[in-house]
Amino acid sequence: MKFAVKAWSSGRARAGVLQLGSCPNPIETPALLLSTRKGLPLFIPPDLLPSLPSPDSNLLHVSSLHFLEGISPQTISKIGGLHKMLGLPDHGFVAIPGDSIQCLPECNSTNKLGASFETPCGRSLVKPVEYVELISSLKPNIWTALADEVPAWVSDKRNKTSVDRTVRWLDECIQLNRAGGSVFGSIVGGSSVQERERCAQEVASRSVSGYWIGGFGLGESMDERPALLNAVTDILEEEKPRLVSGLGLPEEVLQGVAAGIDIFDSTYIYHLTLGGFALTFPLDGVETNVSAFQSTNIGSDQTKVNLRATIYSKDASPIVENCKCYTCQNHTKAYINHLLNVHEMLAQILLEIHNTHHYLSFFRSVREAIKSGNFEQFRLKFSESKRYHLASEAAVACM
Repeated sequence: MKFAVKAWSSGRARAGVLQLGSCPNPIETPALLLSTRKGLPLFIPPDLLPSLPSPDSNLLHVSSLHFLEGISPQTISKIGGLHKMLGLPDHGFVAIPGDSIQCLPECNSTNKLGASFETPCGRSLVKPVEYVELISSLKPNIWTALADEVPAWVSDKRNKTSVDRTVRWLDECIQLNRAGGSVFGSIVGGSSVQERERCAQEVASRSVSGYWIGGFGLGESMDERPALLNAVTDILEEEKPRLVSGLGLPEEVLQGVAAGIDIFDSTYIYHLTLGGFALTFPLDGVETNVSAFQSTNIGSDQTKVNLRATIYSKDASPIVENCKCYTCQNHTKAYINHLLNVHEMLAQILLEIHNTHHYLSFFRSVREAIKSGNFEQFRLKFSESKRYHLASEAAVACM
C-alpha cells in the first residue's frame, strides 16, 4: 500500500491518492468504503459492479466476523483469499472486525481476553490470536487491529480500560501478524478528548501503515465530534491514511473531511436502499434560492426521495435528470415504485446502484472542492441549503 497527500484546503481537509497492490488504478481520497456482506455489496450482483464508477467503487469493506459462519476460514485460505474466492482481483478489501449492520460491539461483555460482538450467530468473544488467524485466511489489502469500542456514556474508568486494551491488542496483532497486508492501528477513547489523545499517541508510536478511528456513532453528539476528531488527527502522521467508521451522513462526512479523514466506512447507502430512498441532492452544493417548497413533494426532503410514496406511481422521469448511473439511464421512478410495492428484489438492486453512484459522485465533488481550495465554502453552502429546506418544510407544515 502507498499513500500520498496531494492537496490541502481549509486547514486540515486534504485530498490524496491511495495505491493498493490489487487495484490497477489509484483511488483518490477522501474516499467511500462500500459496505458488503461477506465481501460483496448487499444488493448489487457481481456482474453489475462494473456499472459503478471506477476506481472509486473498488474499495470494499469486509467484516471479518461475517466469516464466523458459513464457509470456513481454512477453505477461504486454500482458495487464495477474498480476491480469488469472490472473483474480484481488481478490488481492494479493507477488513474491520465489526460493522454497523449485523456485527455490533458489545462493550459490557468485552474483557481482557478479547472483544465481544453481537453477530448473526450469537454473541462472540474474539481474541487477538483468533482474529489474526481469520485475517490470515482472508488476505485483505488493509486490516484494522482489534479494538475495545465503547459508547459515549461509559464511565471514565471503563473508557481508560478500553484504550489500554486496544493498545495492548494492537501490539499482539502486530506480533502475531502473518497475514501480510497493511495494518491500521485502532484509535478509541469514547467521548473523552484526553483518552482519544492518549490512544492516538500510543498508536502513532507503533509501526502501522495507517489509522482506524473507531467509537463514533455510539451516542456522541455532532457538536462533540470536531473536538474529538481534531484531537486525534493533530497527533497522527500526515503521510499515513486515516479511516473512520460511524460517520455516514453527508454532513457527517464533511465534518470528518474538515478534520483530515481520508476514508469513510459507512452503511448510509445500505440503510437508504433498504428503506426505499434514493439520493437526489445536487452534487455541487444545493441552490438556496429554490422555488417555493411545494406541498406536493410528499416523500422528499430535498436530499432524498421515498420512492414508496404514491406520488411516484405515475412519474415517468428518472430519479435524477442527467444522472449517468445504470438505473437513471434505463428506468423511471414509477417502475421502481412498482417494484418496491410488490416487494421485488430488483428494486433494491436498482436503488443501490443509483445511491452508490450518487454518493461516490458526492465524494468526487468534495475532492474537487479541496483541490480548488474551496472546501469550506462547499461545506458551508451544503449546510445552509439543508437548513433552508428544513425551514421550508416547517413553514409548509404550519400552513
